[in-house]
Amino acid sequence: MTHDSGSSRRIFLKTTAAIAATSWLPASSYARIMGSNDRLHMAVIGTGGMGTVHTNRLVKRKQEDNIDVIQVCDVYRRRLNNAMNVIGHGEDCGTMRHEDVLDNGDVDAVVIATPDHWHTRIAVEAMESGKDVYCEKPLSLTIPQALECRDAVRRTGRTLQVGPQGTSSGAFWTARDAIGEGRIGKPVWSQGSYCRNSRGGQFNWTIDPGAGPNGDPTSEGYVDWDRWLGHEHGLAEKIEWNPDHFFRFRKYFAYNGGVATDLLYHKLAPFMMAISGHDGEYPRRVVASGGRYLEKDERDIPDSFMMMADYPSEHTVVLVSVMTNDLGVPDIIRGQYGTMKFEDGVTLHEQAVWADEFRKANRDTVTVTKRIGEDGKETVIPPRGQAISRHEVAPRRDHMGNFLDAIRKGDRLSCNVELGASTMVAIKMAVESYRQDKVMLWDAESETIRPA
Repeated sequence: MTHDSGSSRRIFLKTTAAIAATSWLPASSYARIMGSNDRLHMAVIGTGGMGTVHTNRLVKRKQEDNIDVIQVCDVYRRRLNNAMNVIGHGEDCGTMRHEDVLDNGDVDAVVIATPDHWHTRIAVEAMESGKDVYCEKPLSLTIPQALECRDAVRRTGRTLQVGPQGTSSGAFWTARDAIGEGRIGKPVWSQGSYCRNSRGGQFNWTIDPGAGPNGDPTSEGYVDWDRWLGHEHGLAEKIEWNPDHFFRFRKYFAYNGGVATDLLYHKLAPFMMAISGHDGEYPRRVVASGGRYLEKDERDIPDSFMMMADYPSEHTVVLVSVMTNDLGVPDIIRGQYGTMKFEDGVTLHEQAVWADEFRKANRDTVTVTKRIGEDGKETVIPPRGQAISRHEVAPRRDHMGNFLDAIRKGDRLSCNVELGASTMVAIKMAVESYRQDKVMLWDAESETIRPA
């Protein structure tokens, strides 16, 4: 790491971030002023499962996207050493302290792939250090954290992409256009699911023997357990070393929201982008149900989880995540005039009672003919209720590519912090509904939740 040579650069980044927050120009404009052809220097914070995937993929796209991962960070020495080998920048390219990354003036953007309870703190600190951020989903552990991150983006003007890749799917952008054009009428309710099954139990990932907080910090098995917990910052409770919590953190509400935040966040964010727009929408009321029906080990998260979210725009989303049977329900958005399905592109199926309105809204894609039979009766083809409007899906940049283009060219983010925060609110309300066994309401004025 080269800290001295980056001092002036760091001051420049902070200055432009502050200017962008108060100027009519967006932060992306300053990214272009910095030079769209300059190599973008990146760092990955958290090099476990998803962090390792990001690191490998970023290294592979080094030439194509003119980027370079110059630093990695993790509290587990074995994972850190592996990531250092992947990026190949020598023995000084890794650190166990995320602050070292944020103080590195040569780093332009960071990828945050830590456990959920650390997401917001690192993201806010990174933006305040003048860096752009790709934050894995979910945006946060709590609602106040999500709102803090949203406000930090507004204040600093930095670029922040949240990680549900489905928001970069061309299908949902096509869906957004179709809904905005009124092709299915007013959306009334939607459904989706993310289901799995396994013999070993979901999230029971391998525990490395010999790993822990004792011993030499340079040894392969060393884990900085206190830093991982973040108890000094109030991020999690201080407890003794627990390898199940460390290696299998998604089983515990202390560090995440279980299948709701890990899986259903992937579903809700694209739905809300398509239905409510690119900034999403905050819910009005959320209720959840489910339980630990089969996976009765140390976990406190449910293996079966269902949620319903009602929105002020008068639309309800129904989502299901079950870890004991992998047969879910298809993604569907239902409107008054038609039903939207994601099959061979995006297809809109008319409602018979509103066939006239559906065909008028889709006259450019639905051909209607009339025939006079031998008996003199007129027949309309297709019959009412059978018309289909088909929409091809245009290819789009992948989610990380969209983030890079937003930094360099000011492209619209697939999942900006506004959509990320509103999605997080609904998901967290569902988690709290399940845990408290109560319907949860959103107070838009105070931006807080309460039981009904």
